[in-house]
Amino acid sequence: MAGWFDSRFGLSYPLLRPVPRYALSPFYWLGALAVVAFVIQGVTGAIMMLYYVPSPTQAYSSTQYVFQSVYNGRFLETIHLYTAYAMIMLAFMHMMRGYFVSVHKKPREAMWIIGMLMGFVTLGFGFTGYLLPWTVVSKSATDVGIGMVTALPQPISSLLTFLIVGNGGNSAELLRFFDLHVMLLPAALLILLVAKMYMLEAHGVADPTSGSPAEPKPKLSPIFPDVTMYLFELSLLFGAGMLLISALFPLNLPPQYTPAAASQFIPQPDWYFLWVYQVLKIKIFEGSTGLAMALTVVSAIFVLLIILPFIDRGKNREISKRPVYTTLGVIFVTEVVVLSYWGLVTPGMIIPVEQAALVVGGTALLMAVGSALVYRLMYSRAKGRLALAPAKSIPSSELRNGLAFTGLVALGAFSVGTLVNGSAGLLMGGLSVAGLEVVSVSAVLLGLDLLGSVFLIYRLDLRTGNIKRRVRVLEAGWRGN
Repeated sequence: MAGWFDSRFGLSYPLLRPVPRYALSPFYWLGALAVVAFVIQGVTGAIMMLYYVPSPTQAYSSTQYVFQSVYNGRFLETIHLYTAYAMIMLAFMHMMRGYFVSVHKKPREAMWIIGMLMGFVTLGFGFTGYLLPWTVVSKSATDVGIGMVTALPQPISSLLTFLIVGNGGNSAELLRFFDLHVMLLPAALLILLVAKMYMLEAHGVADPTSGSPAEPKPKLSPIFPDVTMYLFELSLLFGAGMLLISALFPLNLPPQYTPAAASQFIPQPDWYFLWVYQVLKIKIFEGSTGLAMALTVVSAIFVLLIILPFIDRGKNREISKRPVYTTLGVIFVTEVVVLSYWGLVTPGMIIPVEQAALVVGGTALLMAVGSALVYRLMYSRAKGRLALAPAKSIPSSELRNGLAFTGLVALGAFSVGTLVNGSAGLLMGGLSVAGLEVVSVSAVLLGLDLLGSVFLIYRLDLRTGNIKRRVRVLEAGWRGN
């Protein structure tokens, strides 16, 4: 049958190039599965649009009608929501896999940037679609997001606010979100997808970075029928999983939004924005200035991800040869997970600075130490296979220095945060014994951290012979290693 279709439609002579056989792995197709989720959302969303009315007075009732009166309407709504969640998760997994295997490096820099823009559009789908049912949960969460946008610097704040809200009022806001969700964002995603597919055809699939080296001429699988059937089977498995999950865990429609109902509800964004919201809840970021600072930090993270190809420009793509970037990636993923869960279990709570420093700094410290131990184990077992210096394992002194540096950074972050928080408390609330104790202890810890940093830097420079003026006190126990 495949031969019949091939002979009639010329499917074995497509514009798409063949795919290396090593790429027939689910990890290479995470982005494709995200597109499949987008298609499912398009189909289910088109059906839901037959009944939905984008008006504050009818949005909830029309959604409720789908739940209660349309045949399998609740199932339809559930599939639409869960595939949206799956699309966001798959996009994140696709980004992080690309980060760890360095697909952003030459000549695929533009592909990475296009992919990041597609990720932002995907988050835009989640943000705009969440409001449409007009429930107390969705409207309250959206108001939190709009408040975050208004805290951005001008003119970005005014431009984004006008783009997503319009001229003001619930009617204009809901209609603007509906237009963005069903017209502008799908069009933007399709344009970006076409651009990325074109560049993928130009550059091909990235070579593997681990295991046995790629063959000079790897075996290729034709688009039809091999790759087409593989993607079809993978899509069927994904779709079946979404159907099963939707059947086992059907969606319940929250109460309708009213100002009275919203006053009894603690607003909280959906799970994919929880980590950002948890950062904003840290006490030091309270107020308009603090909120702008927090959003600047989060925006800087996104900007760094976009321009990553121009930062990480080394030729090595193997994880075993990129300990710094690999460790940073592990820390980023872990922090997102920890902050998201922490935000889930602390709705509406202001997080003390010292607690935030312990959780965020402690997480980063644990991941850094774990990464250092893993790399030490990898290098000790490499037996010269990696392109390293004559030593086949990381010297114990290097490991100690790395652990000491990480510990000093964590202690410094905790000390500075506690000192700033305590000082702000004294300025705003007046002198108190408890406040003075916090400031005093924080200052002492910060001083010890600075002394430790000086001591570590001196010992490191002592090893290189760059010390011009020796300080004997800092050389206690020095053995030249």
